[in-house]
Amino acid sequence: MTKKLLITGITGQVGSQLADWVLEHSSYDIVGMMRWQEPMDNLYHLTDRINRKDRISLNYADLNDYSALARMIKTVRPDYISHLAAQSYPKTSFDIPIETLQTNIIGTANLLEVIRQMKEGDGYNPVVHVCSSSEVYGRACPGIPLAEDTPFHGASPYSISKIGTDYLGRFYGEAYGLRTFVTRMGTHSGPRRSDVFFESTVAKQIALIESGYQKPEIRIGNLSSTRTFQDARDAVRAYFLLLEASAQGKIPCGDYFNIAGEEAFQLPTVIEILLELSTCKDIKVVTDEDRLRPIDADYQMFDNTKIRMAIDWRPEIPARKMFKDLLNHWRNEIANGRIPLNR
Repeated sequence: MTKKLLITGITGQVGSQLADWVLEHSSYDIVGMMRWQEPMDNLYHLTDRINRKDRISLNYADLNDYSALARMIKTVRPDYISHLAAQSYPKTSFDIPIETLQTNIIGTANLLEVIRQMKEGDGYNPVVHVCSSSEVYGRACPGIPLAEDTPFHGASPYSISKIGTDYLGRFYGEAYGLRTFVTRMGTHSGPRRSDVFFESTVAKQIALIESGYQKPEIRIGNLSSTRTFQDARDAVRAYFLLLEASAQGKIPCGDYFNIAGEEAFQLPTVIEILLELSTCKDIKVVTDEDRLRPIDADYQMFDNTKIRMAIDWRPEIPARKMFKDLLNHWRNEIANGRIPLNR
């Protein structure tokens, strides 16, 4: 029987790209979970297949609706679950801290509790990937690569919510024998990256300037951060390989992994790269006080040793190609009449 992978948060950048990768590189069927009012922008290229139920279908549910989650899981009974759904914007979390904590912590607990009760009832025990974040490390010590045992230091309500998510994924594996594992993905980008993130808003603003929708001035926030970058299309390959390794019993229940790029940049360098790719050569860079966070994760360099010991994986897409593809994504959006907000 064909294996089924449930992707919560399938409408996001990472969820949609995981769907793309699985459809191309495996025989698994995909079930996507989304809230009914979510935009379909990242899935339009798949809607014909969804309409024909060609290995991919959608289910409506919400992490904060326990009964809807239970009904969906009991109906679908996926073999694998990649739990990506979240309030995933660190800066936004300062404005909506309670919703961020509720969705990311209680929502994840709802999902895991449904599975725990089903396991106790009839032995159902899928492989569950719980997506945490490199933001759990928060304000780390400069110069020291972040390993899985680096202490957490919350730097935003989002970061704190992901610390809770991280612990939940580990706890349900260790305490109840659920086949969970946790990933902490470092900064990732590429096509479909939301414009609330630094490099994407820079690329979006350049595309708006090139099309005459914005004066030649990029507005940015904090530039003091140094971090690794990786293409999300590389990261989802790691997700899939970890799912399979867990199914084969190669990963202990509740294990946890960093997944990060190996090319590091200071944020001013990212702006320089994107400006070099622009057709406009007179663009100014201006600091916007509204884009600054009360506290920021200003150093994120990672140690990928542990994940390399678990699976045969390393990033393959060069960061400069990733930045170019991101800029072209925004150019295509504007060319197709989808003019993004200047935020």
